[in-house]
Amino acid sequence: MIRRATGGAPPAVRAATAVRAVRLGPKSVAALALTSATGVVAFAWPLLADRTSGLAHSQDAPWLFAALLPLLLAVAVATVSETGLDAKAVAMLGVLAAAGAALRPLGAGTAGLEPMFFLMVLSGRVLGPGFGFVLGAVSMFAGALLTGGVGPWMPFQMLTMGWVSMGAGLLPGPATLRGRRELLLLAAYGAVSALLYGLIMNLQGWPYIAGLGSGFSFVPGDPLQENLARYGAYVLATSLGWDVPRALLTVVLTLSLGGTVLRALRRATRRAAFDTSPVFVRASGSEIPVFLPDPDGQEHGP
Repeated sequence: MIRRATGGAPPAVRAATAVRAVRLGPKSVAALALTSATGVVAFAWPLLADRTSGLAHSQDAPWLFAALLPLLLAVAVATVSETGLDAKAVAMLGVLAAAGAALRPLGAGTAGLEPMFFLMVLSGRVLGPGFGFVLGAVSMFAGALLTGGVGPWMPFQMLTMGWVSMGAGLLPGPATLRGRRELLLLAAYGAVSALLYGLIMNLQGWPYIAGLGSGFSFVPGDPLQENLARYGAYVLATSLGWDVPRALLTVVLTLSLGGTVLRALRRATRRAAFDTSPVFVRASGSEIPVFLPDPDGQEHGP
């Protein structure tokens, strides 16, 4: 008979099966680093462009999207190969991505209110940075299809939301911090990440206003510090009124619903038994296979 190490298992076994984020191995780290580096270059290259450069992101967005898909696949494949995630992980990814996409139309276009942020933050916290990055990007892609928000900004949104969820997975104390302190940590991170999301996404649209003659227009070829000063003025004049409500809503939802959502995510993760391997323990004179976490990333035999 095969048992899972929960419920009626011995206390030591139950303690060993505490829910942990899906760990990152060397391949996953390398794939995430390559994907993030590609995103940084895609966002920042206009700041270093000369006056003769074509700056419309509508021209580079298809290339970024074409590069992003295999990079996301590489992150997913690396995570699967290093942790043994199976169809259950794919199913959970699909369910959470669908939930995130369904939340997006509830607030999109209304003063910047986007309830999907709090779900991406909590999911990244429970499932880890690698899983979180893929979830954030896929959720934003599905949400764009659902709301008709497909355009040159979409691959940039996918990258930025992936970073938001990945950052939540990198927060301290994923296995030990619980209760009110964890909710306060996630609420603070959610507020900061919601503001940074708008700050980063502005880099995608800001070069479009070059040449309009305003005090915050982007000027190709100007010194970096001067363009950054104009960028700060642009953020204050245009997007801050959207970013602050998004941050406040993320804080409110995290503090009010976060405990319930975290428990549901951890219960589902525990039942899915990610990052486990079977070992054999002796009980009543016979060996019974019990699924235990794999702390060192190695296969455990009898």
